[in-house]
Formats: sequence, structure tokens, C-alpha cells
Amino acid sequence: REVNILAVDPGSKLGWALQMGAGAVESGVEDFSLRRGESPGARFLRFRRWLQDVDALTIRTTGQHVTLVAYEQPHHRGGHATEVAHGFSTRLQELAAATPGCECVSVHTATLKKATTGNGRAGKDEMIVAARRRWQIEPTDDNHADALCILAWAVERYQASGEGCAG
Repeated sequence: REVNILAVDPGSKLGWALQMGAGAVESGVEDFSLRRGESPGARFLRFRRWLQDVDALTIRTTGQHVTLVAYEQPHHRGGHATEVAHGFSTRLQELAAATPGCECVSVHTATLKKATTGNGRAGKDEMIVAARRRWQIEPTDDNHADALCILAWAVERYQASGEGCAG
């Protein structure tokens, strides 16, 4: 069974990377900032729709749903950014729970940075360089780079080792 991995760096400017089976990676940045006249909940509805579209793409391409969702744990900094990141993380967990055979895993920022660069306190530039080196993709920004690094972490941990997602 192939592993279809969706990696997400949650936030208003959301970085994402999707590896379908052993195939090519699709990735980028989605802007879920509020639009003029929108209520705060509208971004979560747009995010949920986007998740459905990503899963539909995976089904069309591989014949099966996303099988692993990996995301960076939100930090408790307070305020708007924390609210958005937690809201998106919750919806990622809902997608996994509602999708047969799908698992959801989060990675702490320091763990991701250590696995990616060898330094748990690596800066944005170091993460961008690491993403570029690993995937031969020019990241749009640090959100995109983080999603690519989350994908690399998930591939290494789950696809290479066979841990999880075996059902």
C-alpha cells in the first residue's frame, strides 16, 4: 500500500507539501488570511474545502486517500496566530479521523529543526537551504520550506521505516 503524505506548516500563510506514493511532490503556499467582509470563521471553512480538494487530488492520482497528515505543532504564543494554527491543526486531525486508514502526527519545531539541520534552533534561512537541498525545489518562502522539511521528516520516519501507516 502506498503512503500519501500531506505535510502542513499551519498558519494564515500555510505551507504545504504532498507526496503521493513514491511520486513527485506537489507543494506551495496557500493564503488563508481573512478577506474583506469575512467573519473569522470563514478562513476555517476555506481551509476545510482546501483539504477536501487535496484529498480529492490524491484519490484521482493514486486511487486512495491521504494516508498520513504531518504538521508542525502550534506554539502557545497567544493571539491571532495561535488561534489560526490551533484551528488548522484541529481540522487536520478531523481529516485524519474521518478518513479510513489515515494517521495524523505532529512534530515540535525544535525536533523538526534538529532533524533537518542538526540544530534545534536553526533559523528560517537554514530551513530554506535544507528544503532546497532535499527536494531540489525553490521554496516560495519559509512556510513553504517548513512544509517541505516536515514532509522530509515524515517520509524518513514513516515511509522509510515502515512505522505506522502499514494498515
